Amino acid sequence: MRAALRRAARTEWGPLYEAVRGAFVRNRWRAVPMTLTAVVLTSLFQIVQNQHWGFGPVQQLGSVQAQLPWCLALLRTPLSLFVPALDLPVWGALAQILIVFGIAEACIGKWRTLAVSYTATLAGTMYARLGVALGPGSPLGLPTEAAKIIDTGPSAAVVGLAVYLSWRYRAWLTCAGVVLAMVVEVLVKPNLAGKEHIAAVAVMLAVCGVDEARRHRKPHSDEHRERGQRSGAPATRS
Repeated sequence: MRAALRRAARTEWGPLYEAVRGAFVRNRWRAVPMTLTAVVLTSLFQIVQNQHWGFGPVQQLGSVQAQLPWCLALLRTPLSLFVPALDLPVWGALAQILIVFGIAEACIGKWRTLAVSYTATLAGTMYARLGVALGPGSPLGLPTEAAKIIDTGPSAAVVGLAVYLSWRYRAWLTCAGVVLAMVVEVLVKPNLAGKEHIAAVAVMLAVCGVDEARRHRKPHSDEHRERGQRSGAPATRS
């Protein structure tokens, strides 16, 4: 039984584990400088926003709401990931960033990690506006009061990164588990955060599908180019 479980775990998480292990063996903590910076930044925001003089400035820098003008929401989005949600314990946000962002940065690098996390976050932000516009009468809608909810924290980015990484490294059960957990969350508690997580999952699955198609197409184009070179025909550029 234990041997079977070990084999299953190796199949599910082996490639991801090797990628993380290789990055830390080569560079140790230098493999995740962005993640460590994000942990420090989130801690600072938490300390400052709990001061009587700091709440306002932190909200002006990183607070996103559906009622804000779109351009202002976009300007605040980069920092909104690192402003802890007011109704959740800060250790949860720090743990999410350290573990999920750290694994992602070690595996796919800081720039792709940031791109995926901001894509997932923007998906949630765009959904919030759409949901308020649709109204509570629609299955995808939100009540008008949702436009005033302060929407900060790394949760949508974490969900997006979890889906992207598990797909990319063929951890299919993990990917399915994350998707199922988000569906259960929104069924049990259909609030703004849960529906934003579903939006992040949907966008990340679409991104993964496009990435999968691109990776499948690349070997065919390389094979075609090699055949052309062997036959004496000039290689064409795509």
